[in-house]
Amino acid sequence: MSPLNIVILAAGKGTRMYSDKPKVLHALAGKVLVQHVLDCAVSLQPQQVCVVYGHGGEAVPQSMQQYDAKFVIQEPQLGTGHAVQQALPHLKDDTSTLVLYGDVPLIQHSTLHQMQQAGDGLVLLTVNLDNPTGYGRIVRNADGDVQCIVEQKDANAEQLQIKEVNTGILLAPTEKLRAWLGKLGNDNAQGEYYLTDIVAMAVRQGVAVHTVQPAQHWEVEGINNKIQLATLERVWQQEVAGKLMMQGVTLADPARLDVRGELTCGRDVDIDVGCIFEGEVILGDRVRVGAYSVIRNASIAQGTQIAPYSHIDASEVGANCHIGPYARLRPGSKLHDDAHVGNFVEIKNSEIGQGSKANHLSYIGDSTVGSRVNIGAGTITCNYDGANKFRTVIEDDAFIGSDTQLVAPVKVGKGATIGAGSTITKDAPAGELTLSRSKQTTIPGWQRPVKGKK
Repeated sequence: MSPLNIVILAAGKGTRMYSDKPKVLHALAGKVLVQHVLDCAVSLQPQQVCVVYGHGGEAVPQSMQQYDAKFVIQEPQLGTGHAVQQALPHLKDDTSTLVLYGDVPLIQHSTLHQMQQAGDGLVLLTVNLDNPTGYGRIVRNADGDVQCIVEQKDANAEQLQIKEVNTGILLAPTEKLRAWLGKLGNDNAQGEYYLTDIVAMAVRQGVAVHTVQPAQHWEVEGINNKIQLATLERVWQQEVAGKLMMQGVTLADPARLDVRGELTCGRDVDIDVGCIFEGEVILGDRVRVGAYSVIRNASIAQGTQIAPYSHIDASEVGANCHIGPYARLRPGSKLHDDAHVGNFVEIKNSEIGQGSKANHLSYIGDSTVGSRVNIGAGTITCNYDGANKFRTVIEDDAFIGSDTQLVAPVKVGKGATIGAGSTITKDAPAGELTLSRSKQTTIPGWQRPVKGKK
């Protein structure tokens, strides 16, 4: 198998999107369209990737700087054949070249690998459609051999009845592709240089023309407007939901799930309706995610229960934790096993120790909280002085009374108790009751109440 080049055509303006963004920079399943195509292209380990862009100026290359690809401008846009010509200076002759499209985002690695295995010569990806309107037709002879591709506007009445259509995706020997593109003309209804005209050239030269079909029609569906974008989004989400359920995940309603990235689930995971998963999310065994929760770039260990309307972002949650409802874990948060974060509690850039609880209406930011700590309702760590951030440390077994403000930098010692309604501006000693009403006071020898027997 010869080394592979991949050319991605991404120069379209997308007039029917009614947007200032280039069409290929609209998002599907959490990634822009051209990024889907680039990720699939990279999975084939090509020698060279070229992205041909046009409308939108430098927006496309600037958005895709993480890829090792050549970005080549097509100006003006004179058709698909002209677009591929712009990439030719970056392609070596002793290779094969695969042409993909930036607005056909869901093409799969398996289909492209099948094209590579189809044989020497020109390989076309085709599909049979009940309604082929708008597509170029695959014209075959009586023996079933491909003769040419006729575009919709140039087809006669007989050719318009053909159901097999061209997807535009093709694989060709680069040296032959270069020669064919040099002979293209624009004598057609659109006045453009059609890439599809190379098929007839290949046939005249006796070059074998092979066809491959994708496993699913949605792999080759293009996007030209917001309706098509939304439709393909739901098709893809249904595909993801089906794979999750086949792996044993329970979905309350597969039609009300959005995975905008990679979701990895253990055994007996249960996901309620309306949940959104973004980036890389890992759910351990027996995790339950309540309705309308949003989880982004997070790992949730086994047995954790997430109540409805909770938001978890760039955080790590241990085993058997309880989160929500209406809880928010912001980036940098880490909950150890058996921690509880309840309704309307916000955690930011903080570590919550094993068995610690903040069950109601609290903000814990830039803090290190030890094990078995109880944080009462309305507690705030005051971590920002208007210019700088400071850290709060709460050691093991501390008890923070309700409506407390801990003004960082401050430390609450091991086993300390903070009286309700206090504003703590100095370190509170271990094992003592500290409170401030008119002034901050420490009461030596005070003993925390213990539960009486029922």
